Amino acid sequence: MIYAGIDAGSRTIKVVLVNGNDLSVMASGVADQGLTQTALASKLFDRVLKKVGVNRRRVRKVLATGWGRDTVAFADTTITEITCQACGVYHERGDAKTVIDIGGQDSKLLRLDTDGKVRDFVMSDRCAAGTGRFLEVVAARLNVKLADLGRLAGRAGKPSAISSMCVVFAETEIIGLLASNEKAENIVAGIQKSIASRIASMAGRTIAEPVVFTGGVALVPGMAKALEAALGHPVHVARHAQLTGALGAAILSSR
Repeated sequence: MIYAGIDAGSRTIKVVLVNGNDLSVMASGVADQGLTQTALASKLFDRVLKKVGVNRRRVRKVLATGWGRDTVAFADTTITEITCQACGVYHERGDAKTVIDIGGQDSKLLRLDTDGKVRDFVMSDRCAAGTGRFLEVVAARLNVKLADLGRLAGRAGKPSAISSMCVVFAETEIIGLLASNEKAENIVAGIQKSIASRIASMAGRTIAEPVVFTGGVALVPGMAKALEAALGHPVHVARHAQLTGALGAAILSSR
């Protein structure tokens, strides 16, 4: 049997297929989000199915999660991304106690029990300043590729101070720093430090290890290191960092 999970996030759509026998990942795919969400999800789903040479009739069940889960019309059922993230991370790392998920438009911190269930969580979705969208704005303002931000931050001498809690005002700060000839690498390092500080504030004083980092921002070089510095704990990037929500959805669809 084949089971599918679709994570319709705010910035990207992710699809994961798992083998019902051992829950191993058979194939996966990622596509940019857009206005025609069902059509985009359907197209990506078919593309992932094509990778393993099967059609939709071979898929026993499709479960959708994420911000746009209710718009995935062909899904059999939906489950919140909090539950799916926990399931996906626990499947990859059974000793995980804290999950930090930073996506395109929100950030979440989940605390897990020993059996992988969510004990509690905190979520920030009121401002893009602690999310991947913030990094996109920075990359555009500095005229560099998003993938190059980590390389720039690695060359920083001293991270710039970014104090604004709003992405609009933070962008104004960046403009001012550039006008004063601040180096781009120091600005990027300052942004990463700012995002990590927001996560640390969400976490509070108690952090249980291991800490697992998921979401698209986990793939940005330097962010895990910035989180480690802010939290004072080692941070492990998930093996399928951008896909853990879809993976969890696929696994839950098999139950």
